Amino acid sequence: MNLSLPRSFPIAKAALAAAVIACVVALTCSLTGCASGGTGSSSADADNTSASTDGKTLRVAMELAYPPFETKDDAGNPEGLAVDFIRDFGAAYGYDVQIENTAWDGLIPSLQSDKADLVISSMTITDERKQSVDFSDAYAMAQLAILANADSGVASIDDLNQPGKKVAVKTGSTGDVYATKNLTNAEIVRLADESACVTEVVQGKADGFLYDQLTIYRNHQANPDTTEAVFIPFQDAEEWGIAVKKGDTELLDQLNAFIAQSKTDGEFDCLTEKYLADEKKAFDQYGFKWFFDFE
Repeated sequence: MNLSLPRSFPIAKAALAAAVIACVVALTCSLTGCASGGTGSSSADADNTSASTDGKTLRVAMELAYPPFETKDDAGNPEGLAVDFIRDFGAAYGYDVQIENTAWDGLIPSLQSDKADLVISSMTITDERKQSVDFSDAYAMAQLAILANADSGVASIDDLNQPGKKVAVKTGSTGDVYATKNLTNAEIVRLADESACVTEVVQGKADGFLYDQLTIYRNHQANPDTTEAVFIPFQDAEEWGIAVKKGDTELLDQLNAFIAQSKTDGEFDCLTEKYLADEKKAFDQYGFKWFFDFE
């Protein structure tokens, strides 16, 4: 079954149902105040925590290059789903959140050198990374997909694992890890950021780019004539976690409590409605696993 993304989406009954759901979620968000640009604290109220941290600065490292999770607004200020989430966490526990834009390859070193207290940057929990940092419970789930050049003939991951095929990956990403281990017959082209990888595919310099489904979906929508999106699953869903310094159990316990509460109190629904409403409808229509589907 080829799950390459078609040019348009069916909108009849699914659109009506999505509209009803959106209204319910919007009402819930307005009542709870979550996902309000980091000013609300719907989850794990600080008054109920065992240790108040009022006034303490929480240094947060993230790469502001992955909209809508981690990005910048027109004025250059941090903005996005992960930005709101960690600000809501800070409000709940009395932290003054300070976000530092950090290059991807500097995120874990920022913890190890005590330049940051935590990293939240769409980072997959892996055994290799666990050797350097401790991870929270998963706050999101993601699956890899393929952005293929429209003329490449790529319709599955096996089509990429062929002599003469070029696969673009972001250096150090889980797409890089997967390609290195599994696409041994192809040429791997490692680049510093996802936009460069997309450009390689759009220009026909690479046959495919491995990254999470949302990124692939969005970039195919932006380049419908030169790319195809291939969503056939070729590995289990990946867990995104928040990284902290080894042994920082106090902060880790707070994060895990906030994540657990956010799974039940509507925090993730509000964030979805604010940043990913259209994408959620599309994913539902095609039966793709959503970022905040933890079952």
